[in-house]
Amino acid sequence: MGNIGYYLFILAAIIVAFLIIKKVTTCMVKSVVLIILAVVLAAVYYLYLR
Repeated sequence: MGNIGYYLFILAAIIVAFLIIKKVTTCMVKSVVLIILAVVLAAVYYLYLR
């Protein structure tokens, strides 16, 4: 009977870890896209609008 509780705890921990990683990676992807966009805009400004 103790094994079932152990497996349920492991399953819950895996689900929580997956959700946390999913939220962190979406935030990181947004940050990376924003940084790339800023670099591209800066490059366009320096190359063409100077």
